[in-house]
Amino acid sequence: MKVRNSLKALLGRHRDNQLVRRKGRVFIINKTQKRYKARQG
Repeated sequence: MKVRNSLKALLGRHRDNQLVRRKGRVFIINKTQKRYKARQG
């Protein structure tokens, strides 16, 4: 999982990317391509 300051650029890299908020953190999850998983902070 990548940890980045901004997830906006990462969101557009694959069409299955989803922005999710969990426990005060922002994540990008992707069910088909797991390598796009990321967390903000």
